[in-house]
Amino acid sequence: MRNVFFTLLCILGFATLSYAQPANPVPGKCYVRCITPDVWEDKEVTVLVKPAHKKLEAVPAEYKTVEKQVMIKPASKKYVYVPAEYKTVTEEMRVEDVYNEVSIKAASFAAGTEEIVAKPAYASFEYQRAMANCKSNDPRDCMTLCYVEHPEEKRAVAIETLANDASYTAAEKGGKVITVTKQEEVSPARVDEIEIPAVYETIEVRELVSDETVREVAVEAVYRTETVRVLKEKGGIEVWEEIDCELTDYNVLPIFYELGSARLTSASRKIIDDKLYKLMKEKSNVRIEISSHTDSRGSSASNQDLSQRRAQSVVNYLVSKGINRSRLVAQGYGETRLVNGCKDGVECSEADHQKNRRTEFRVIE
Repeated sequence: MRNVFFTLLCILGFATLSYAQPANPVPGKCYVRCITPDVWEDKEVTVLVKPAHKKLEAVPAEYKTVEKQVMIKPASKKYVYVPAEYKTVTEEMRVEDVYNEVSIKAASFAAGTEEIVAKPAYASFEYQRAMANCKSNDPRDCMTLCYVEHPEEKRAVAIETLANDASYTAAEKGGKVITVTKQEEVSPARVDEIEIPAVYETIEVRELVSDETVREVAVEAVYRTETVRVLKEKGGIEVWEEIDCELTDYNVLPIFYELGSARLTSASRKIIDDKLYKLMKEKSNVRIEISSHTDSRGSSASNQDLSQRRAQSVVNYLVSKGINRSRLVAQGYGETRLVNGCKDGVECSEADHQKNRRTEFRVIE
């Protein structure tokens, strides 16, 4: 028996109804009244999450090593009987130059948020029922079409702002001084004069070639792409779709699942393509209910969950092929709608149980 809540107009050639009818109806044909849905599309927006800034890097100072001859004892004279006299003295000598050491302070950022519109405000016509005070046997006589406004939806996106840019300071560092010990002549020899050569020592010295400097590196800004929904086409238009009258009743969808699974097989997907996808492409405004049932074996809770997942898998498959989710309703009934007497405690054949394990579909308002 067809569902009485379904907005169906069957033109029999003699009945005249008081509510809106399709233009030029054909006697004996069935029509479903549909309200076209709002059409949305996903749009990508770019959000600045971290601004461009500079990064400073220290370039180390460069040295070269050179050798220097240091005289540690000068030339002198020696006399046969009265030798020269000397005294020991010390002297400081720089063997490494001072350089400027750079200290870098990195840029710092402050956490913040930026609010974006994830879904704009919109309004649409929606049916409301006042069944409590309805005096008509036809629930459609008590339906009210209201224009309902929906506010916009916003979403906060985390971002970073530049609090303090990078900076640096320089301080003198390094430099090395050694103490050289040498002898100074006090008095020369006074008799036979003997030449005594000077004594030298080779010392390695590091000379500064280039001071430590700072190199500036540009760091590019960081952006993130966010997806928001925008209204592409406004719905709410009443249209009539001609359909086969049989589609208003539950029709068996001959698909099968693996034991305890809601995964669709390739054969089942082909049946859905032939039976449902083709129908929903041809009738672009009708809505379909997918209902799934189980037999009575197992707990009622697990059967309810399994049937719901199986109905949902059909809906998800159709959505993946481009059908708007708002046109589909997944309903699992578990073991609550058996087509025979194979309930709990009743012994039945596998064939009888199989009749209860079914998936059905029908056109709804």
